[in-house]
Amino acid sequence: MKVKSILVSQPEPKVENSPFHTLATKQKVKIDFRPFIHVESVPTREFRKEKVNPKDFKNVILTSKNAVDNYFRVLEDMRIPVSNDIKYFCISEAIAYYLQKYVVYRKRKIYVGKRNFEDLSPLIKKYKDETFLLPTTDKVKPVIINTLDALGVTWTQATFYKTVISDLSDLANVSYDILVFFSPSGIESLFHNFPDFQQNDTRIAVFGNTTVKAVEEKGLRVDISAPTPETPSMTMALQRYIDSVNKGK
Repeated sequence: MKVKSILVSQPEPKVENSPFHTLATKQKVKIDFRPFIHVESVPTREFRKEKVNPKDFKNVILTSKNAVDNYFRVLEDMRIPVSNDIKYFCISEAIAYYLQKYVVYRKRKIYVGKRNFEDLSPLIKKYKDETFLLPTTDKVKPVIINTLDALGVTWTQATFYKTVISDLSDLANVSYDILVFFSPSGIESLFHNFPDFQQNDTRIAVFGNTTVKAVEEKGLRVDISAPTPETPSMTMALQRYIDSVNKGK
């Protein structure tokens, strides 16, 4: 069946010439964006119940912009001054640059990974005798836990924000040719909102092995997956699939 419409379970990219917008124009398909999950900050009064004091840590591991925003939000709410001695370990350059929203970049000790959390290992290992704070959501990826434990460092995870399932009830009578998922949480949200969901002719596109597993555990069919050597991005995987089924359109 030919593809005319796609629903991406993430916020719409703010950049006009994003790969998704380019795909929509090139293939003449409708692409809508709708976050299946969203992030909510943990109120500082609730955070205090964790009995974790950020000022006790001179090493902070940051894995997302949400982690950055909520870490500094809690510092401000708790009236903790930002120490010049803190070392920031960022999972990517994008996160490191985002720190400039809160600190003077050139005056801080910032260590940057390449892309994956494992890339931070040699940087963190240099300070294995020190303690680390991981400001994160209530759902921590296993790779993060396993990597830090394998390094043998002393680290503390604190929930600064939570991942919450979005209300999708307005989509009950709307159908799309392809649903695109980037995390198991997206699949969880789908069935939370629509417990009786039947895939039928709907194609499902997924990114990452853990998302593939989540789809299959629900008895659904994976039609499009990324990354692969041929299609390292989701838009490339969609492009390839649409090219194959929309011939003669």
